[in-house]
Amino acid sequence: MSGFVDEAQAHVKGGNGGAGAVSYRREAHVPRGGPDGGDGGSGGDVWFQADRNVASLLAFRDHPHRRGGDGSHGAGKAKHGHHGKQLLARVPQGTVVRDLEGNVLADLVDHGDRWLAAAGGKGGRGNARFLSNRRRAPSFAEQGEHGEERWLNLELKLMADVALVGFPNAGKSTLISRISAAKPKIANYPFTTLVPNLGVVRFDGHEYVVADIPGLIEGASEGRGLGHQFLRHVERARAMVVLIDLASEDGRSPEEQERVLLDELGRYRPELLERPRVVVGSKGDVALEPATNVELTISAVTGDGLHQLTGRLGDLVDEARATEPEGQTFTIHRPEPEGLLVERSDDGGFVIRGRPVERAVAVSDITNPQALEYVQGRLKRLGVDRALARAGAREGDIVHIGGFSFEYTPD
Repeated sequence: MSGFVDEAQAHVKGGNGGAGAVSYRREAHVPRGGPDGGDGGSGGDVWFQADRNVASLLAFRDHPHRRGGDGSHGAGKAKHGHHGKQLLARVPQGTVVRDLEGNVLADLVDHGDRWLAAAGGKGGRGNARFLSNRRRAPSFAEQGEHGEERWLNLELKLMADVALVGFPNAGKSTLISRISAAKPKIANYPFTTLVPNLGVVRFDGHEYVVADIPGLIEGASEGRGLGHQFLRHVERARAMVVLIDLASEDGRSPEEQERVLLDELGRYRPELLERPRVVVGSKGDVALEPATNVELTISAVTGDGLHQLTGRLGDLVDEARATEPEGQTFTIHRPEPEGLLVERSDDGGFVIRGRPVERAVAVSDITNPQALEYVQGRLKRLGVDRALARAGAREGDIVHIGGFSFEYTPD
């Protein structure tokens, strides 16, 4: 069953890298063939990409897992493994990606915006890569690196030029059905609209997208009703229509409706009050009393005032677009730090963090004497010895790198 979903979780996993091979040339008349183990292929990355043809996060609701392909292992005769297949997960324009702590990792606004959600693991190097003057027959190779893995929260904020804001049953759905080709559910009871509706308006040279935001209620900014689930869809709108019900059944005056609606917007995001807006009185054909606080009075049933409204909104949208900087991008990248970080551990020892250092240990078979010697030299070149000395490490202190632990020995 289809539906509109604007919140979902995704589990992303980059593909694992393939292992390098340990192999030696074994050919006739070549008594001392050198190492010829090939490299493993890298795992496939997982990317999120904004796509204008995707309407909601429905695809992630029941199937949240996205995984890149694994790389294949290397082989003898310098045969390298194949790289894993990348996975491109398409999301709607306006998707915000957060970690489980709520930090924004990416904001995919425009069609084609891409963000690396989980990097695939690098393939391990074969033993041919470790040939040196001192090491003529390397007996070790690297294992493939595991791909990144994490859970992410996805949140959709609609990409609309104009947001219709009003109390339940104020006539928003009827209005958008008259000025666009959208066909929302319309009935004479509150909360008919439980999901936002989008409609494209084309009038007198203007073209813009209008969002029918489900009816707000007092306290929505604090989570009453569906609260923030509705309000966040207003955030990206270039202009707003504050729709006032001139035939309100609960007797709320037009001035009181405007005050409450603007108060809720201001409490949610104060900057929303600075957006261009038009205060419009709806149901003008059955108005109970004249309103002094509205700029336009319309009737979606008879069509009165709709041409003036669509033209006014087109002008506001054009003005807002003209003031936006060209080439603006909203994608946020927070790459993992590539440096070296030394921290105290709970057991009184030290924890060393940093992708190059952790990878050097994770992909190596430290039970192999040659591999252990290589890893020690690699860590020294990366500055681990100097970093531990500066941190005050003493002989015998436990040092943790990734899933491995060692006793610290100076020099």
